[in-house]
Amino acid sequence: MGSKNDVLQVGTNELELVDFRIFKEENGKIYEGIYGINVAKVREIIKYPKLTELPGVPDYIEGIFDLRGVVIPVVNLAKWMGIKTPETKEIHPRVIIAEFNNILIGFVVHEAKRIRRISWSDIEPASFSSGEGILDKSKITGVTRIENDEVLLVLDLESVVEDLGFYQPDVNSEVTIDRFNGMAMVLDDSLTARKIVKDALQKMGFNVIEAKDGQEGIEKLEELYEHYGENLKNDLKIIVSDVEMPRMDGFHFAAKVKEDPRFDEIPIVFNSSISDHFSEERGKEAGGEGYMVKFDANVFYAEIAKIVRSHIKQDA
Repeated sequence: MGSKNDVLQVGTNELELVDFRIFKEENGKIYEGIYGINVAKVREIIKYPKLTELPGVPDYIEGIFDLRGVVIPVVNLAKWMGIKTPETKEIHPRVIIAEFNNILIGFVVHEAKRIRRISWSDIEPASFSSGEGILDKSKITGVTRIENDEVLLVLDLESVVEDLGFYQPDVNSEVTIDRFNGMAMVLDDSLTARKIVKDALQKMGFNVIEAKDGQEGIEKLEELYEHYGENLKNDLKIIVSDVEMPRMDGFHFAAKVKEDPRFDEIPIVFNSSISDHFSEERGKEAGGEGYMVKFDANVFYAEIAKIVRSHIKQDA
């Protein structure tokens, strides 16, 4: 998948995408859909393997297979997105093996083209309405224009993880939830993920401010500073930020926060579905005090409490 030596520098607000294609048939015509997935989530791309079918699962799950001792579920992206695959076009499918939340999942695509480096500032949030023949916008994190004025859609494959029930939003009954006063901010472009984090932070006693991406997060901080002034660093106990967000990603957001003396003492913890060690290191370089993989409630409560307590102790 290319060398990590050609790294994306922290604070550049860039990402690398695997450009892949899915063909669909509509009104007798064949269209080529252009999509992308973050390279940081891609382990490898393989030919379509021999699968073992599973009974009683959604129809978009093709089956499972063994990849070097790891059993991997395979999701047919066309079926998951409700796209009718053309019968007349010869397709040689590939499977993108991606890692989310420390879990490997295979995604069937019709063609894998190339790797693109794109700025998050060039990716706009999905704002078009869904309708017949249009992909449900809840399955898209953003859109960007590429050559020939074509549009690439950044898929929210994290939604598959949610659909398959891999998140653990419920806390173990034996775990004690620490309670705090003050505010917390959560940044995430996924409404579902934002709600999970918001609910968890509210259970810890925080008043929660929400932002959809890093740019809105900066705007919210400016508004809070106008209201609280120098006291903001004491009142805003923690910022919980996703990494992948349109307009401004979490690393770029954190770098900007940490270089601003008004906000640099506010702890930031990343909460992402990217579970590779490289991204965790980038989070530290950006100034983050922690990095969590979505979403294990037990880990979340423990990590947030540890960071907030440490921050309070430093201020004492």
